[in-house]
Amino acid sequence: MIRICIVCEGQTEVEFVKSCLAPYLLCSQVLAFPSLLQAPSGNHRGGRVTVERLVKFISHQYHQADRITTLVDFYGFQDRGSRSRAQLEADIRAGVEGSTTGYDRRFVLPYVQMHEFEGLLFTNPGAFEWVSDGWSEDVKNALTAVAQGVASPEDINDSPESAPSKRILRIFPEGTYSKTEHGPLIAEAIGIDAIRRKCPQFDAWVAHLQAWGY
Repeated sequence: MIRICIVCEGQTEVEFVKSCLAPYLLCSQVLAFPSLLQAPSGNHRGGRVTVERLVKFISHQYHQADRITTLVDFYGFQDRGSRSRAQLEADIRAGVEGSTTGYDRRFVLPYVQMHEFEGLLFTNPGAFEWVSDGWSEDVKNALTAVAQGVASPEDINDSPESAPSKRILRIFPEGTYSKTEHGPLIAEAIGIDAIRRKCPQFDAWVAHLQAWGY
């Protein structure tokens, strides 16, 4: 059994790893566990994602597991600038390589989710029925229209007005959707295999994690 630390940017991703991804990976001889991005002091838990902050945290956590990866949103990078997803991942890797004693590039896999975790939930709009207080036929139709407008949930774009999480909050009646409560429940209802079929970048990441266990 190989132990993989998954550095998460927020509590939603932490719960997703615990309830959905970690159990799924067990059959590949992978013991995955989340680690919430924070300063070495323990302050500033989650959020405020930058390449520098990730590099420092990964370097600090490097020797706490057999392998280490990330689950952070492209949309949330505060220092993204004009960099692509691939450029951000390469910059994280280069930073960790330059600041980690005993570094082995085979054991580190920076992963940036396009465009954010909530996009994955559009794999199956019907699973949003877990938001029981806000669920209705109009809500289902609106979510379905978003999903049908893209080739993959990972294509749902990342502007401040149209990021996946912003769309969800606009579609549901105010106060009925909680990303930390409902996001992992919806993902669990959909299932990792279904998400992998619709989300090729997520699928490639999970395949790499599985390969570490074989």
